[in-house]
Amino acid sequence: MPPSRGFLRPASNVRRPLTGRTLVPIMTTVRIPAGWPATEEQARAVQDELRTQVVLDEPGPPPGTGHVTGVDVAYDDERDVVAAAAVVLDAATLEVVAEATAVGRISFPYVPGLLAFREIPTVLAALDALACPPGLVVCDGYGLAHPRRFGLASHLGVLTGLPTIGVAKNPFTFAYDDPGAARGSTSPLLADTEEVGRALRTRDAVKPVFVSVGHRMDLANACAHTLALTPKYRLPETTRRADALCRTALRDAAPR
Repeated sequence: MPPSRGFLRPASNVRRPLTGRTLVPIMTTVRIPAGWPATEEQARAVQDELRTQVVLDEPGPPPGTGHVTGVDVAYDDERDVVAAAAVVLDAATLEVVAEATAVGRISFPYVPGLLAFREIPTVLAALDALACPPGLVVCDGYGLAHPRRFGLASHLGVLTGLPTIGVAKNPFTFAYDDPGAARGSTSPLLADTEEVGRALRTRDAVKPVFVSVGHRMDLANACAHTLALTPKYRLPETTRRADALCRTALRDAAPR
């Protein structure tokens, strides 16, 4: 079942944005929501229910317009802490517009294919804390390129109603042929004969990233957005910035 937004509670160390050009991310502390799946069977049942709500017949916002938001998480398993970050960029300039973080307990054990259940509560809290609409959300992970066709990007999209895509560093369990060496080259990411995403070269002769649709977005536009977000580096600016911010939030989190 989708988690209730009522599980959020304000932290004592909330940080508000400063005026002018300096951005200070808001930090929220998160509790595991009541009724959150506790077993693999329960989690898979939630995936089965929510997967039917994924929208695949919308093109999504045009690349380079509006806002685009990166989300990422970092873990400290010894302290049982997870930190999430959401970083909003202007899609045209790639300048940071807003940032927020959330810290909480790890909400599910590590099980391949069910990683969203470890991340969703804190990611939702970070998104909720943003001072502006996130627009397209880019996840460091998978959408349809998932054994159950319902990775983090799809899960997050269904819960929020936002357009989402997944841009992953590796192909997970799927097959692909190496795309051409030039930036922008692609090849299908395949589960047998089903195309679940694409391998996309974002820099000449550098290992591709693996793009998949999450929710309310088509695959061609997902790849176009990814190219727009990678003017200098292999990974999208959204992912690079969210990764750095969630690691900082994890270091700053008080011991639990």
